[in-house]
Amino acid sequence: MNFMRMLEAAWARNDSLVCVGLDPEPGRFPAKFANDPDAIFHFCAAIVDACADLVCCFKPQFAHFAAQRAEAALERLIAHIHAQHPGVPVILDAKRGDIGSTAAHYAAEAFDRYGADAVTVNPYLGRDSVQPFLDRTDRGVILLCRTSNPGARDLQDLFVDGRPLYQHVATLAAREWNANGNCALVVGATYPAELAAVRALVGDLPILVPGVGAQGGDVAAVVHNGKNSCGTGLMVSSSRAILYAGSGVDFAAAARRAAQALRDEINRYR
Repeated sequence: MNFMRMLEAAWARNDSLVCVGLDPEPGRFPAKFANDPDAIFHFCAAIVDACADLVCCFKPQFAHFAAQRAEAALERLIAHIHAQHPGVPVILDAKRGDIGSTAAHYAAEAFDRYGADAVTVNPYLGRDSVQPFLDRTDRGVILLCRTSNPGARDLQDLFVDGRPLYQHVATLAAREWNANGNCALVVGATYPAELAAVRALVGDLPILVPGVGAQGGDVAAVVHNGKNSCGTGLMVSSSRAILYAGSGVDFAAAARRAAQALRDEINRYR
């Protein structure tokens, strides 16, 4: 099953638009992990196991693993998700983008080494930099469009031929680059008006929306401005607010409660 079908099935099966970001920060782990040499894997796997029936996808953030020399833990974590929770897609949040030959290696890294079902990609180098990802018809290519950080305005809002640059990216992704039906976009929850503009341009294309929870994005505005014609179309990502909802021995149960609360809040506005 390809990424898009997996995502659609997970939306329906779990009645959820929640994406749990897996951003491990060992300094914030519960005390029980203090002497565990495999703490990153064990912590993240416990969160996954507690929340898998409440989400539409998981999104491990590559840098959080690589900075801790935990790439092997990332490989095992994605394999664990696929083995224990089949049908829940995994997005590798790596934001790759480079010239064609290097991009081909980045695509192989994400899809063949790590086994991700989708990967985030920076499209601002142009078509050839994303083509190796687009060619993997069974995998998802989630293109940065209008990101959630304050500095997004520096470049993404620049007017080109009468409209903001991010809108050109949205149009390219939905039309010229989506021949294999495997494109999605990243639009930050902190910019609801821009999210509405993107949705109007791309029809039912899936949108990954970071920025709720710790970054303060408004859930009601995200759903109102971002849902598609079927009332789905979104992967609403929360990381720290779920991962670190509890700090004691019941950390996984606390994460589950936070994920369920977000799912229920989203569903109230669908």
